[in-house]
Amino acid sequence: MYLFFFALLFIIYQYMNEKSIFESQENKIENLGVKVEKQNDSIEILNNQIINLDYFTLQGNENAMTYLENQGFEAAAVEATVYDAIYEYNFEKGNNPLVPFDGMNGDMKINKLKFLNHKWILADFTDGKYWGEMILEYSFNEKKELVLNTIASFLYPQ
Repeated sequence: MYLFFFALLFIIYQYMNEKSIFESQENKIENLGVKVEKQNDSIEILNNQIINLDYFTLQGNENAMTYLENQGFEAAAVEATVYDAIYEYNFEKGNNPLVPFDGMNGDMKINKLKFLNHKWILADFTDGKYWGEMILEYSFNEKKELVLNTIASFLYPQ
């Protein structure tokens, strides 16, 4: 009889112990599920932002890419060519000729470029202390040579 009661108590103890472990694991799974759902929502929001930001790029704008392809150019090749041409000016002695301001603390050089479409680029420039931004226009002439023009610029006050 004692053995029966002892076995019964042991079985009840094991049942309660396993039940608490099971409930604890279920709670952890639910909490992780909620975290995963929040993270997926965050990822979806970020992906939507990337899609919206990517529209104002040469590679993300289907119309701009089609325009260049109709002209006989490949969008990625155009980007590489324009990047190289603009940054090549930085290696020349003195200011970058595309920057309409003379450097006050050194030579004005272009730091960053962002292609907006098949015609325009945003550029950031600095002389190490003073910095500004400008809009560049790029196109190709009849000889398929790159032509760069500064449309507008702004030098931030110190």
